[in-house]
Amino acid sequence: MKYEFILSNQNSGSISAWCRVLDVSRQGFYSWCKRPMSPREQSNQHLDRKIKDIFERHKARYGAPRITEELNADGESVSQNRVVRRMKALHLRAKQAKKFKVTTDSQHNKPVAPNHLAQDFTATYPNEKWVSDITYCWTQSGWLYLAVVMDLFSRKIIGWSMSNRMKKELVCDALIMALWRRSFPKKVIVHSDRGSQYCSKKYQKLLSDNYMRCSMSGKGNCYDNSAMESFFHSLKVECLHDEYFLTREDARQTLFDYIETYYNPERRHSTNQYLSPDEFELNYENAS
Repeated sequence: MKYEFILSNQNSGSISAWCRVLDVSRQGFYSWCKRPMSPREQSNQHLDRKIKDIFERHKARYGAPRITEELNADGESVSQNRVVRRMKALHLRAKQAKKFKVTTDSQHNKPVAPNHLAQDFTATYPNEKWVSDITYCWTQSGWLYLAVVMDLFSRKIIGWSMSNRMKKELVCDALIMALWRRSFPKKVIVHSDRGSQYCSKKYQKLLSDNYMRCSMSGKGNCYDNSAMESFFHSLKVECLHDEYFLTREDARQTLFDYIETYYNPERRHSTNQYLSPDEFELNYENAS
C-alpha cells in the first residue's frame, strides 16, 4: 500500500523523499514497480485516479459517501467501504467542522409564533415548508451577515441576502427573493428561530401579505431548525473554513459562488437520495 501511495504521488515529491517519509527502501519500491501488476492493483490505480479527481474537483468537500455516489453515477460499481480504504491509502480527508456561535437575538419582548413545523423536516412537494436563519462571516473589513431561505422539499436555497448589519431588512430581503423565485406561493409554512429580525413588524407583515404561515422554534432549541443548522454546517466546513477575506465583497462573491454555482446545482444531498437540489426538483417536475 505504501508503494502504491508513492507511485500515485510521485509528481508531488521525489521518490527518495517519499521512501524516507514512509520508511521503505528505494530498491524495494523499484522492484515492486518492475513486477507485473495484479488485476486488483490495476483496479486500485484506476479507482485512485477517479477518487482524487472527484476529491480535488469538489475542493475537499466530499467524504467517502458522496464520492461513492459520484463514482457509481459515473458507472463505477464500488462500495463505500472500498472508497474509505482507498481514501485512507491516499491520505485524503474531507474538511472538518468547527464550532460557531449563535447569531440571532431572541432576548426581546416581541410576539412569537407557535412551532407549526414540530421538527418534521419532510415535505412532499415544493413550497410546502420553508426554513430560514442567519449566519455570519468574518472579513478584515468587519462582519458580513447572511440570511437564507431553504425549501425543505429539496433542501434548495431559494432566497438569500447579505449585509454588514444584522437588521430586519436582512431577513426580509431573503424572503422577498424566495417569493419571487417561487412565483409567490400561498400557504407555505415559513419557519425560523425567535430572533428579533423574524419577530419584527416588517417581516411579519411580509408573511401575512403573502398568505404565509409563520412558525418559530422553541426558545433556545437548535433542534427545531436542524435542517438549517445542517446547511450552515456544510457552508462553514466546505466554503468558509481556512478562507481569508480582505473585504466583504470578497466574502460575498465566495458565498454567492457556493450557493448558486455549487450547492444548488451540484452538491449531492443525502436527503435527496444523493441528488443535488436542482436535480431533485427537476426529477419531481418531470414525474409530475
